[in-house]
Amino acid sequence: MLVVAIITGIGLGSMYGLIALGFQITYSVSSTVNFAQGSVVMLGAVLGFIFCQRWGLPVIVGYPLAILCCGLFGVLVELVLVRPFVMRGSEAWLMATVAGGIFLDNAALFTFGNEPRSLSSPLTGTTWNILGTGVYPQQVLIPFAAIGVAVLLHLLFRHTRQGRALLAVVQNRQAARLMGINTNLMVSGSFAISSMLAGFAGLLIAPLFSVHSDMGTLFGLKAFAVAILGGMTSASGVMIAGFLYGLVEAFVTTYLGSSFTYIAVFALVIVVLTIKPGGLFGRPGLKKV
Repeated sequence: MLVVAIITGIGLGSMYGLIALGFQITYSVSSTVNFAQGSVVMLGAVLGFIFCQRWGLPVIVGYPLAILCCGLFGVLVELVLVRPFVMRGSEAWLMATVAGGIFLDNAALFTFGNEPRSLSSPLTGTTWNILGTGVYPQQVLIPFAAIGVAVLLHLLFRHTRQGRALLAVVQNRQAARLMGINTNLMVSGSFAISSMLAGFAGLLIAPLFSVHSDMGTLFGLKAFAVAILGGMTSASGVMIAGFLYGLVEAFVTTYLGSSFTYIAVFALVIVVLTIKPGGLFGRPGLKKV
């Protein structure tokens, strides 16, 4: 049971961290977040099912295409549901993105249906024996894939022109604009990256769960809790918090039962924020006078 709890917790935690990293990126760049993030998790899984199961596309084509579509949806969210309100100094983007997620969920309900479907994967067709416990290869793949994507993002931000421009917007948006950086494009790009991360997480987790129109709601809520727990200003902190959250959830479910899971994990979030309002790894903002 211990091995199962650890493997399950690491797998779930890495997925939560990946989705939460999307929240952290958009918050750092634009001080806004996309509360439709959970719905984009569902969109990635649904599109992966449609492209690969219904249309018969190979995974190497269908999955990147699904992730690209999720990125385009993220850009649409920023252009339609966030930017108009931010330009007017309104906080209504918060409810607008919530509404966008509800719209996407219902659009999937009426087109894809709510009947749970299985997204087949060769990595769930067999099991590996780890310390006497049968584990799907997909469960082992998830944390490695999540960490790999996080490393690639770090390299992108630090060693490419576009990544450094995005970091410049994070540090000082006005100064970045004066240096000729298209800040609006950078903000749209951050929403695209955020949604692509959520779509990728949906594709990773879909073979282990059923694919249906409301599968992403709870994942998105937990991922936002992870982002708050880790600290919205720390990308590495968010990933670490994801693993911590996933392990706590898995251990509570294994040893106390699923009825105690949400009580324990959200109590953990409350306690941490009471002690450290900025999250475990959040850095306090500097105010220049």
